[in-house]
Amino acid sequence: MRKHLWTIVFFSLAAFVLTACSPAETPIVYPETERGDVVDTYFGEEIADPYRWLEDLDGDATATWVKAQNAISFPYLEAIPQREAIKIRLTELWNYERVGTPKKEGGRYYYERNDGLQDQDVLYVTDAVDAEPRVLIDPNAFSEDATVALASWVPSPDGKWLAYSTSDGGTDWKTWHIRNVDTGEDLNDAVSRCKFTDASWSGDSEGFFYSRYPAHDDGTGDGSKTTSIYFHQRGTTQETDEHVYTIPGETAKNPYATVTQDGRFLIISQQLGYDANDVFYLPLGTRISEPLPIFDQWDARYNFVGNDERTLFFWTNNDAPKGRVVAVDLGRRSAGKPREIVAEAEETLSSVDFVGGTLICQYLRDAHSLVRLHAGDGSFASEVELPGMGTARGFSGHGDDPETFFSYTDFTTPTAIYRYAVDSGQSTLFAGPVPPIDLSGYEAKQVFFESKDGTRVPMFIVHKTGISLDGQNPTLLYGYGGFNSSLTPSYRTTRMVWLEMGGVLAIANLRGGGEYGRAWHIAGTKLQKQNVFDDFIAAAEWLIANGYTTTPKLAIQGGSNGGLLVGAAITQRPDLFGAALPAVGVLDMLRYHLPSANARQWASDYGLSENEDEYRAQRAYSPYHNTVDGNRYPPTLITTADHDDRVVPWHSFKFAAAMQHAQGCANPILIRVETRAGHGAGKPTWMQIEVAADQWAFLAKALEMKD
Repeated sequence: MRKHLWTIVFFSLAAFVLTACSPAETPIVYPETERGDVVDTYFGEEIADPYRWLEDLDGDATATWVKAQNAISFPYLEAIPQREAIKIRLTELWNYERVGTPKKEGGRYYYERNDGLQDQDVLYVTDAVDAEPRVLIDPNAFSEDATVALASWVPSPDGKWLAYSTSDGGTDWKTWHIRNVDTGEDLNDAVSRCKFTDASWSGDSEGFFYSRYPAHDDGTGDGSKTTSIYFHQRGTTQETDEHVYTIPGETAKNPYATVTQDGRFLIISQQLGYDANDVFYLPLGTRISEPLPIFDQWDARYNFVGNDERTLFFWTNNDAPKGRVVAVDLGRRSAGKPREIVAEAEETLSSVDFVGGTLICQYLRDAHSLVRLHAGDGSFASEVELPGMGTARGFSGHGDDPETFFSYTDFTTPTAIYRYAVDSGQSTLFAGPVPPIDLSGYEAKQVFFESKDGTRVPMFIVHKTGISLDGQNPTLLYGYGGFNSSLTPSYRTTRMVWLEMGGVLAIANLRGGGEYGRAWHIAGTKLQKQNVFDDFIAAAEWLIANGYTTTPKLAIQGGSNGGLLVGAAITQRPDLFGAALPAVGVLDMLRYHLPSANARQWASDYGLSENEDEYRAQRAYSPYHNTVDGNRYPPTLITTADHDDRVVPWHSFKFAAAMQHAQGCANPILIRVETRAGHGAGKPTWMQIEVAADQWAFLAKALEMKD
């Protein structure tokens, strides 16, 4: 491990010599940031934390610091000549109708739609798939600045009621309401203290099950604790909600509830992290009050799919790193292990739905979609024909539904919605968007490269047709590499503007993701997290070696766990990149888990600094702790938001302060702090356009892109 640390220092010292600053760049005078004397001791090592005071998000000193940083960043970005043209083009390309995937419940169809530049998508309902829909919820009326969002919605089984949650200013905290679908009026119900929980209606539509956190003295949710499951009776106050289940004993696990579609059983998944879980069930309408175990060995992931009476279907990676489908017969649970229904395949089984008596299995083949249908006994039935090498999602429905809906998109195909007849296998277009851009002049392909240890890693590359591989193309390399999340092809307006500007887009499918199953995920976690950064660095080196770009023209981007990726990349190899865009990143790895119980859930990927071997791995790559005074770091625009309560913004604050202090040349280190926004979900259109315009303008200047 010490040898590894010296390797990082060597690269950093080399970067001081090799990385050049733009000769036209005038050094920025940053706000003076006080360096404190806080020192923590980890396993005999003293680790300085000079910007600990920035963790006080409600403190006056932090607010003053944020205001001073924004007073530099926003004028700098607004002064870039290309910014206004970029913003105008983003607005033009955003302005086309987009429709979400319909959900059918109680004979009605529900889906979201945006006419183009609406800040929030509007929820519609219709009694027939081909009938004119009517507005059920328009969240654009929730607030003047459109920062109160419709976070999620769940129709009742009889189709008469809608449970929906709202998020204020980007927070993960949600409040649930109930709306009468016929009248469009809300009941007085308000269910709060909820995060990361859905509402699951009882079979009789009288109420819903949900998970909530305990309350602080002021009534707000205490996210440092764990959740319990409650039942909310429609038309009552939250104070009268029935307590259903709390995991006994001291635990960091959170329970979440799902009612089977026939209303007979409550499925309870006990969650802690992203690698394993437990599953219990509770027969509803009986005297049994304590959940009974189905999977309680904490040996793998088990995701409930659906049921056929007393037969429950689950997706699992138990004894199948790439996933399989198993069934549990509750009538014969004591007879032995679950029986296999769909065996593990060569491709990665990412999700399963049970619709029309059919198991609809969504696979990934080298990070793009493949959909196969299997009968309830597991026998292969057919394959869904997709328009191309892209991403298919959806396929929700009931076990007796004759139809379902799915979406399809790829890098040059905006998301289209299809209606799928399960019995005939016929797909018909439900909604096909037409954006105001000619997409025929762009191409996408997939390549493979070798990482540092010889691992073969895929990468998508998108650009204008006919570019020259002369090393002069402005290139944006994007990555994530964590939490079993897969990066698959998709159309995004912001990326089309980048491509129009002459940029190349590269998306690397790094270890830590879910593209190749559990082994691929685990290979990028805890003591092996460095593999993710090695993969990303190898992707950059491949793009340079193959003539796409050179260091002065190469930018990197990532958000959340991807923000960590970018932070680690520029602190380990500042000589390799021409610019960096870390967004809402996890950047202090030694203290990431302290703000809330939610952050501690990430330990399955990151480990904990309380464990010596995991601490030493974190210390070796933690971006905040690996800035080196005098290094020449590339131009960097750090973005975060003041209401981000998932990855709290002090990660970005501390990293920006450390980078500004360490910077050894005139390359700008800026932090842009959005107000009335959170981790990203629910951000209004106007705000998305503004931040994208700032990011692309920053790259246009940093990479010296032509007008």
